[in-house]
Amino acid sequence: LHRHPVARMTISTSGDVYLSAHPPWRIPSPMKSASPKVATYAARAASSGLFVVQGTGVLVAQANVFLSTVTLRGFSACTVRAYAFDLVVFFRWLQLSALKLPAVSETVLLEYICTQREQGAKPRSINRRLSTCRLFIRHVTGQEPERRTASGYYRGRGRDRNLGIQVLRPRRRVALRVKVPRTLIEPLSQSQVRQFLRSVRRYRDLAIVYLMLLCGLRSREVLLLQLEDVSTEDLRLRVRGKGDKERTIPLPEMLHRLLARYVELERPESNSPALFVVLKGRQRGQRITAAGLRSLFRYRRRATGLQDANAHRFRHTFGTDMARAGVRLPILQRMMGHAQAETTLQYINLAMTDVAEE
Repeated sequence: LHRHPVARMTISTSGDVYLSAHPPWRIPSPMKSASPKVATYAARAASSGLFVVQGTGVLVAQANVFLSTVTLRGFSACTVRAYAFDLVVFFRWLQLSALKLPAVSETVLLEYICTQREQGAKPRSINRRLSTCRLFIRHVTGQEPERRTASGYYRGRGRDRNLGIQVLRPRRRVALRVKVPRTLIEPLSQSQVRQFLRSVRRYRDLAIVYLMLLCGLRSREVLLLQLEDVSTEDLRLRVRGKGDKERTIPLPEMLHRLLARYVELERPESNSPALFVVLKGRQRGQRITAAGLRSLFRYRRRATGLQDANAHRFRHTFGTDMARAGVRLPILQRMMGHAQAETTLQYINLAMTDVAEE
């Protein structure tokens, strides 16, 4: 009974013996050794402001060299931060699996995908982590993870099917990825937008919402705006997008007046060049953070009951409104700062009311 992994013996006060069964994962089997101690890996911002991987071992040193390399190549701070956290997740899994980096192949990465799915990771997050793993392995070993095909014979050089004379070029290797389901995001209706705007009480907050609703800016693009980016002469706005790519978009007259009132009446005197700063508290006059922007929308959602009114939903609403107005795809792609037109098409999914009207 003592060696049984699921049985448990209980002796009552009267001397009766009871056997109770428990799930095997709750009572450790004596045949298995204790789980090894997991190394403490973490991603932290260094004194220089860049993210590094903290811990001990060769992997940590190699990871920090990799992060320094991508930083020198001009990758944005957000990308380096994402790489650091992805590597921490990968290192912890390697520690639990008792695997070394040279032994990682695509077959091993399939087990990594299985673990990520069990932990509830989204397909997009899994694909990003797989991409980070491949880049890191290529940086350390100089080659891609080993691909093991099911066939054990020599395939030979590919030739055309008709005559068998022309040698075909090798097909491009398809990276290991998880299929991402296509989900339709409903834009906000006019009544929902009006209800949300009624809950906003400051010029600063109104300007932030209108920049997403009328100009299609991302949250980080709003946070990176500076005072000098607003051109009052020709009503233009300079935006710093992903990858430090700058673009110029027209600034609506109403939004220009709103920004002017915010700078004149609400914005405290500060040495910060940021356009949007904290209005009160110990951080007064400092650039508003991403957490502060999220709390702004979170508070408004609770006040209005609009659970879908997040910052990115206003950007989707902008794309849908532009599509309804007949704006051409290349112009909308430039305004939203997309490198590929396929990305813009994901933002202009019309609502069911538009489909029903057609």
